[in-house]
Amino acid sequence: MSARPKKSKADKPKVKIFRRFIWGSLVSSDFLNRNKVKIFVGLILILMFIATKYECQVGMENIRKLSNKLEVAKTESIRQHMIYMSRTRESAMTSLADSVRPGLGIRERPPYTLPASDLKEQ
Repeated sequence: MSARPKKSKADKPKVKIFRRFIWGSLVSSDFLNRNKVKIFVGLILILMFIATKYECQVGMENIRKLSNKLEVAKTESIRQHMIYMSRTRESAMTSLADSVRPGLGIRERPPYTLPASDLKEQ
């Protein structure tokens, strides 16, 4: 048996990873040939994940926009309902005042209160 001399770290050639990456030898072609199906399936799964995430984000944005539009429509509906009800009450009161006593009208200005100090002087 012959004893092999052990190589020290200083004797090994230093292979720089950046240089291997630039020249394309970081991953060997044998590795790519052996695992091409797995790599292809992995890439397809990653692309499907990205597409699903994008569709989900677009859908959430649509939901947010439609929710805002719905809130605006509800608020507008309530406002229109209140305007209609105030007009209906006013016209109903006007017709009631006309039917009870002719010439009886509804004032344009609301009544006002006199301060208590003005009443005591009289």
